[in-house]
Amino acid sequence: MAANATNATGKLGIFGEVAKETIAKKEDLITNHFAKFAYRSILATMFLTLGTAAALTVAQIGENIAPGLGKMFFAFMFSWSLVIIVYMSAELTTANMMFMTIGVDQKYISLGKGIEILFVCTLFNLIGGVIFSWVLAQTTAFQNLPADHFLVTTIATKMAKSPLTLFLEGIFANIVVTTAVIASNRMVNGDGRAISIIFIIFIFALLGDEHVIANFVLFPLTYFCGLAEEAGLTIGGALFNWLIVWIGNYVGGGLIIGLGYSWLNKNERLYVD
Repeated sequence: MAANATNATGKLGIFGEVAKETIAKKEDLITNHFAKFAYRSILATMFLTLGTAAALTVAQIGENIAPGLGKMFFAFMFSWSLVIIVYMSAELTTANMMFMTIGVDQKYISLGKGIEILFVCTLFNLIGGVIFSWVLAQTTAFQNLPADHFLVTTIATKMAKSPLTLFLEGIFANIVVTTAVIASNRMVNGDGRAISIIFIIFIFALLGDEHVIANFVLFPLTYFCGLAEEAGLTIGGALFNWLIVWIGNYVGGGLIIGLGYSWLNKNERLYVD
């Protein structure tokens, strides 16, 4: 099976077939059906908002049981967000960082079109994050949250990080996310795909690394819940975090994993991914 896939592509092997087809679909969608691409990008943060809501809820329960337990609960439940995004074929910027870099390097897509896809996906991920964070803040579960809620402590920690820390944690976060995408695509059944995503994403969520799209949800949610002051969240701080973390995420997912594995598999016949 691996040999056949290698002969078919001559480049990236089994995952290369998936990547090439995925990149082609994204290019066609944004070129010929822009509104559908935008909507899929909004859906990504809608699903992420739902996963984050569940993660924050169980995290608070965990903290009430024992200090520190909430972080483990949060990481596990948050991991399901990417499972939903992958299975529902939504457009996530951090995964597209990898795909677009592979596409440009392998000449599957032009540099201009790759940049366009990343820009549009980022914009509509943000729009979706703001919209659904506002909706979530109006629900019973997120009204009248206490000032010491897990959400507040999480955002306060993010606001206290140095630029270098944000950048480095952004790198690690998207190394993990793109690794989960690749690993899940190489699983032979649905159970394996879901399990691989959950336990790989658990790594960055438990470590508290920075993911720009997750922050597209967490920061607006904190504001709409009326907890920005308690968390030390400011508009300038949020914008700065998003910028630095986006760059870090691109280095991790786009360059280290995307460009790295594209290079590793170029002109290889046997050792391919």
